[in-house]
Amino acid sequence: MTLPYALDTITVAQIAKFESKIMKILITGGAGFIGSNFVHYWAEQHPEDSIIVFDALTYAANRASLASLQNKITFVEGDITDREAVDAVMAGVDCVVHFAAESHNDRAIADPFIFTKTNVIGTHTLLESARQHKVSRFHHISTDEVFGDIPLNEKYKFSESTRYNPRSPYSASKAGSDHVVNAYFETYKLPVTISNCTNNFGPYQHPEKLIPRSIIRLLHGQNIPIYGEGNQVRDWLYVKDHCRAIELILQKGKIGDTYCVGGMTEEVTNLQIAQKLIKALGLSENKIEFVTDRAGHDVKYAIDWSKINKELGWQPEHDFDTWLTTTVEWYKNNEAWWKETANEAESFYKAQGEQVLTK
Repeated sequence: MTLPYALDTITVAQIAKFESKIMKILITGGAGFIGSNFVHYWAEQHPEDSIIVFDALTYAANRASLASLQNKITFVEGDITDREAVDAVMAGVDCVVHFAAESHNDRAIADPFIFTKTNVIGTHTLLESARQHKVSRFHHISTDEVFGDIPLNEKYKFSESTRYNPRSPYSASKAGSDHVVNAYFETYKLPVTISNCTNNFGPYQHPEKLIPRSIIRLLHGQNIPIYGEGNQVRDWLYVKDHCRAIELILQKGKIGDTYCVGGMTEEVTNLQIAQKLIKALGLSENKIEFVTDRAGHDVKYAIDWSKINKELGWQPEHDFDTWLTTTVEWYKNNEAWWKETANEAESFYKAQGEQVLTK
């Protein structure tokens, strides 16, 4: 068997410092939340590049997110588990940035098998095609949830050396995809990098997620539903900051390495998020209601992003409160984008039996 990459070394050419190279870039899941933001960012920062968006257009995707870019990108509808479709779109590609994934924990509890299929089999299909087509770079987007959770009273944070300990069907499927990516580096020397990011927020996020759902419900005069006591802690990352981090990893990151990407310097609970959103919209705090908690709900995520800061010079452009205000304004001004999907999201939660807890 002849391998497309030498097992004993990765050349400078394969490392590919993309800041000076005009290339053909394939973005999977580019009609989804983070993917569409990255497509916008890359098209703005690298207008000379050829951008292909490959997306299955599941419920979480929205072609309207890319409407202003229709003359600047090539859009291909397809499933990352379909080897024939993947091979067709992979031909001639220099770089793959892989966002495509099932990512909602509540839906993973309701239908876990689709998560394994998309996140593990789909990623494996892309990797094998990238190997066969001798792609110069494969960047995989993952999550901090693969590390499990942290007790509320503990102060340690996840890092690149943290042992994997997924606790949900979603995080288990993402952990599996990370392992396959690393295996393709070790076995075939496919030039890969991985970023494990925290909870993203910003424009074009599906209304099933906490921050957009909360904003939209407040705009409709409804309460914000908060799981359990609302004491869950998350590290929040504005999506544009995430796009900047990915760009730096592609340009300067070490092949075969993982980079943790977070956005916070202080802890914030889900209840505090709700209170900040209520304040931003000038409403009273009685707009919060507590609902039945999610099964197997992780209590706390915190991530140490010092490696990407020290090695690549990355840090968030603004603090959390500034980006949260920006996000509120975007949803206030873009009802046409979220109106239909917001109704669908509320129907999903109702079907899952979301119940308000009595005081």
